[in-house]
Amino acid sequence: MSRRPEKVLVIEDELSSREAMAAYLKYKKIPVITASCGDEGLAQMDNDVAVVLTDLKMPGLDGMAVLREIRARYSGAEVIIITAYGDISSAVEAMRLGAADYLTKPVNPEELFLKIRRIFDSRNLRRENIELKRQLGGEQGFEGIIGISPAMLTVFQKIQIVATTSSTVLITGPSGSGKELVARAIHQTSPRRNLPFIAISGAAIPETLVESELFGHVKGAFTGAIENAIGKFEAADGGTLFIDEIAELNLSIQAKLLRVLEDYTFSPVGSNAVKKVDVRMVFATNKDLGTLVAAGAFREDLYYRVKVINIRIPPLADRREDIPVLADYFIRKFAARHGRSVPLMARNTLECLRRYDWPGNVRELRNCMESAVVLLQKKELMPEDLPPELQTGIVAMSISPALPSPMTVEALEREAIENALHKFGGNRTRSAESLGLSVRTLQRKIARYHIPD
Repeated sequence: MSRRPEKVLVIEDELSSREAMAAYLKYKKIPVITASCGDEGLAQMDNDVAVVLTDLKMPGLDGMAVLREIRARYSGAEVIIITAYGDISSAVEAMRLGAADYLTKPVNPEELFLKIRRIFDSRNLRRENIELKRQLGGEQGFEGIIGISPAMLTVFQKIQIVATTSSTVLITGPSGSGKELVARAIHQTSPRRNLPFIAISGAAIPETLVESELFGHVKGAFTGAIENAIGKFEAADGGTLFIDEIAELNLSIQAKLLRVLEDYTFSPVGSNAVKKVDVRMVFATNKDLGTLVAAGAFREDLYYRVKVINIRIPPLADRREDIPVLADYFIRKFAARHGRSVPLMARNTLECLRRYDWPGNVRELRNCMESAVVLLQKKELMPEDLPPELQTGIVAMSISPALPSPMTVEALEREAIENALHKFGGNRTRSAESLGLSVRTLQRKIARYHIPD
């Protein structure tokens, strides 16, 4: 959902001054509303007002009272005080009470625009940092699947749509891309969530035992069948049966599976009894079933039965936006599992991860991050701590400026504050202005990061 445009509220009792500021802001394409007094201004306040310009001296509710009301009721809005040149001390007091800035009369239009623009930019930056931290905290995803890329958002959307139905689903994608996670997400968001989710791999079961695994058997059905056993279909009754690597099933089993998909009835091996189940079927493969059909290695009729709805998971190389989020998620997960502290990630390290093509997809990234966490003996994960195949291009990156790592937002913020303080000789007011912060906010951050005077 797109965010509505942020507005500026101008509260000024002098008509000519009020209209002049409003006209200039409109010329600069900034939405603006006006009020002639404090009470009228507060009556127009809503959550879309990002900046309030208020005169300090007004009949009735003055600028200081407006500031107190807005700080108490609308914590997301910033206030700029407008004051006469001789009353600067009151403006400074207003900033101590939470005003973002002040302007002296007569108001310079360019200065007015720059101060408002700086507040808008600062708000946008804060929103981006909040979103980034939310993503890096592993909250951006769906039912345990981590991803922020458009391709994965499409996958999440399809999961939500098909989960409400009982339609058969075919999940395709390369090995290690997370097909079983998608199958589990479909089950967990469906009305069957409180019933069994049973998974089986067509490649993990000996060919002679596949039929028994799927449909069960009765005692004496074959050598070693010393008692009755239920199969996966019966075990999944009411819930979801996930068959991974369906392309590995032989043609004989494919024929029997096709018959089950017609009416969901089957007979255990060695029995004539017919059993009926209510099962949601989800299949997965890393192969092109259409090509296998053309080669005679996969039944065409079964192909169309399993491919009712297709959800394709793209390889990790096609959704590089997900790499930083996944890497951070795995680092934190394995640090907690192995009792290690969470390391910082150097800027060049993140760039190495982004540039690598990840032929093993998410599984390879997962293993890479676990290895790094276990073997790391320092506080920062450097490119040389990664497997050799990921280190291509490190020399080139060390020459060219590296992209900032989104995993060190706090470090980057501290660096920006230190640079501003150095530039302005420790002057906190000018430093705060250059950063788009209030002096009060800057002081809190200086204390938070233990930045020396």
